[in-house]
Amino acid sequence: MDLLEIAKNNSKKNVPLYIKILSLFSVVRGYNILLIVVAQYLASLFIFSPEKSLSHVLLDLDLYFIVLATMCVIASGYIINNFYDSDADKINKPIKSKIDGIVSQKIKLRIYFLLNFLGVCFGFLVSWRAALFFSVYIFLIWLYSHKLKKYPLTGLFSAAILAILPFFAIFVYYKNFSEIIFTHAAFLFFILLIRELIKDLEKIKGDFTQNYQTIPVKYGEKFAKILITFLSFLTLNPIYFLLKYPEIGGMKYYFYATVIVLVGFIVLLWFAKNKRNYILLHLLIKFLIVAGVCSLALIDYSIILERILLK
Repeated sequence: MDLLEIAKNNSKKNVPLYIKILSLFSVVRGYNILLIVVAQYLASLFIFSPEKSLSHVLLDLDLYFIVLATMCVIASGYIINNFYDSDADKINKPIKSKIDGIVSQKIKLRIYFLLNFLGVCFGFLVSWRAALFFSVYIFLIWLYSHKLKKYPLTGLFSAAILAILPFFAIFVYYKNFSEIIFTHAAFLFFILLIRELIKDLEKIKGDFTQNYQTIPVKYGEKFAKILITFLSFLTLNPIYFLLKYPEIGGMKYYFYATVIVLVGFIVLLWFAKNKRNYILLHLLIKFLIVAGVCSLALIDYSIILERILLK
């Protein structure tokens, strides 16, 4: 019995446990969570605490609990988002919707509350401030899923901000307030805004049916394309300043490649006419994000360390 076969037959009876686990993995988007965990550790090693050794960072219990709390809260966020978007997903992602539906909504909600509880508990193991941060994060994710995502600007900006917050937790933990971090954050923020707009274009049919007032639904595809083009040019601004920092080391090649990819992306965007085209563009932005995470290891942390020691 295979996952896709069960999904297509819409059968939930006598489903093997491993199939249910795979379905839950699809709901919580385990691959995204894994990427965020890797990004948090790489950012900790090469940006937030370059003066600390590899073993010190990897064996830091407080950082470990922050990452665990992040995993729990983000996973619960995907579950509640899946709950509110179930009708729209039947139109936008019919096969994935059926796979996600193998596990009942009742069980998903139980897991949602359990993950939120664990996330706050892991936060408490670091400090009451960390627990408060993750409690607020949980509330904001629920608010986004329930209300904010249905409106043009609030949906766009809140989605990008929520995606950055896991790194904000690490940023506050290490208290590293260097300019390069804020410039990296600006670059990531623009990329995430572009990704959210592409996702809205990709899901326009389901969003329109469910009366989600996203930018493409309310203002049209052409306006969304103009806004994406504008954001793509804005992204060049933090790239320009990042290339001036010798600390980025080999990561400069990633930024050079990003400029080329964004130019090609804009050209493809204006020729895009259907969902398949938008899915391709979404994958292109995902590739930039994944490549960006991997390229963090190319940063020349010896220069950063030298500057910290000279302060």
